[in-house]
Amino acid sequence: MSAIDKIKNKAEELVGDAKEAVGKATGNEELQAEGQRDQAAGNTKQAGEKVKDIFK
Repeated sequence: MSAIDKIKNKAEELVGDAKEAVGKATGNEELQAEGQRDQAAGNTKQAGEKVKDIFK
């Protein structure tokens, strides 16, 4: 996994975490859900990249 991919995926997770926190704080369920989706997407991408690394 390239370092750039790791950084992008981690950034997506962190943005998702921030969105979720803001959504919780403001009572905005849609933003909270969007943050959870962003976190899940980042985690999935990280897992996929790790699998690729195993088979190199």
